[in-house]
Amino acid sequence: MSLSLPADPPRSRSLTGVVEQSIAALEGRSDWFAPARSAIVFVVDGLGAHNLAARRGHARFLGSVGGRRDVARTVFPSTTAAALTSLLTGTEPGSHGIVGYRARIPGTNVAPNQLHGWETDGLDPRTWQRSTPLIEREVDGGRPCFVVSRPEYTRTGFTEATLRGARFVPSNDLAERAATAAALATEHAGALIYLYAPELDTAGHRDGTESDRWITALERVDAAAQTLAAEAGPTTGILVTADHGMVDVPAHRHVLVGDGDPLVDGVSLIGGEPRMLHLYTEPGRTDAVAATWRDREHARAWVMTRDEAVDAGLFGRVADEVRERIGDVIVAARGRYAYYDDREADKRPQSMVGQHGSLTDEERTVPLLRLGAFS
Repeated sequence: MSLSLPADPPRSRSLTGVVEQSIAALEGRSDWFAPARSAIVFVVDGLGAHNLAARRGHARFLGSVGGRRDVARTVFPSTTAAALTSLLTGTEPGSHGIVGYRARIPGTNVAPNQLHGWETDGLDPRTWQRSTPLIEREVDGGRPCFVVSRPEYTRTGFTEATLRGARFVPSNDLAERAATAAALATEHAGALIYLYAPELDTAGHRDGTESDRWITALERVDAAAQTLAAEAGPTTGILVTADHGMVDVPAHRHVLVGDGDPLVDGVSLIGGEPRMLHLYTEPGRTDAVAATWRDREHARAWVMTRDEAVDAGLFGRVADEVRERIGDVIVAARGRYAYYDDREADKRPQSMVGQHGSLTDEERTVPLLRLGAFS
């Protein structure tokens, strides 16, 4: 079957290159950035380029330093677990193996949460995530590396999988995190600092990107970026970027599947997330499941088999070990729709407004704003 999928713009920069190029800038060999004495990668979870453009009046500082071309393309799926792992390893999901929010452990009927399931489902951060974290490589080579993030992420499995080796500096307050990152960059020549802000994503999921809560969070992000620029000094290279963008999905555009629905006939397990489903099928049922979903959902989603998705390069080059983690059928929402398994007892996920994971420009185009030595 011929697939008609959104294409990345020519010469677009990939999120997979951001940290590697920042490290290269510390050594004066970057193709993207000017040389810098130290570097800060400020990741604002959930801040898509389209989201920022739509609310530029509430982010006057960031709006003043970036143009339409100051963007990068995140990976597919456009979800935090996959995208942050790609950012921090320089590899695509097909290589590092974090292929979605929830993905099946091959040979089982279990699909752990790839952000929080390390502890609850026994995933080994050093083997399930297959690529060497760039920070671990740099620490082993003698570079000072720091993570400035919220305290609850200090010793998680996901942190171990993607950021091991770095010194973790926790703070609940975003303004304090920004000041801390600036001070570390000033104090440590050659340092790489990863500064993480999850607050905007949290606000978007709960209330949507058009809410007062989201706008307030954006204003705080803007203030933090201004603090970085002011306090880190002109020799520190600063990047402001994100893992994905976000679209608001109203409740009347939820597609609920349940018992007796032909869409779940032949499906043994549903993984992924509402805008990017991994459907794991019963033996011999993949083509039938794909046909059913295409027939009913072609106007609302891109539907493809695993082989079609892999052949299209959506996950990058897929390692043999990773292939079975990908759903037998992939369903990626086109417009403002989200798919839920209504058989689940926990209905709380259906209250989310802001969502992401699919192939749309809103979800896959993120800012790549340069401050300090990188400006």
